[in-house]
Amino acid sequence: MALISRGFRGRRQSAETAGRLPPGQYATRDFPVLSAGPTPRTPLAAWDFTVRAADGRSARWTWDEFTALPHQTTTKDIHCVTKWSKFDTVWEGISIDTLLSEAAAKGVTSSPHVIARCDGGYTTNLPLADVTGGKAWIAFMYDGKPLPPEHGGPARLLVPHLYFWKSAKWVRELLLMERDMPGFWESLGYHNYGDPWREQRYAGDE
Repeated sequence: MALISRGFRGRRQSAETAGRLPPGQYATRDFPVLSAGPTPRTPLAAWDFTVRAADGRSARWTWDEFTALPHQTTTKDIHCVTKWSKFDTVWEGISIDTLLSEAAAKGVTSSPHVIARCDGGYTTNLPLADVTGGKAWIAFMYDGKPLPPEHGGPARLLVPHLYFWKSAKWVRELLLMERDMPGFWESLGYHNYGDPWREQRYAGDE
């Protein structure tokens, strides 16, 4: 069975929603669950999060330490590469800016590229510029409740301005790298960047 299909077609949109939808998307009230494998269920007592520099230095937080960091609530539209979009989703979590600042205080230096590593072996790559400047979070609450495992709980990366596969579920580490390296879906033919407004779904899309 092919992992990638271009056959999914969008739906006609009202004038009210069309201005918020990237090309080829349709709005839904549902929150579809799409995963490449089994759902990891890591106990909070065993969960930790790491920011690791290219030179190997790292900063690590347990669940209690992580959730004690300053966090924010943000409301964002999200857009899946399979063509659904969901408006006004409400998340709570730690901004990547906060994590990098905390990590820098522990001697962890930044690099231009990031790989998100997750339970279950999933990875995705991003430019550092796309997860800083108030653009990305590690979210552990959704709609006022703890993030459920099927949606990436206990914590997932949230990068709402890119297609949602970049918002990696079950995230456990951000690896800071000097050079870009494709993640799981990127190595299987998805676009390396994934801008929904430019329809960068697959390798070769402009």
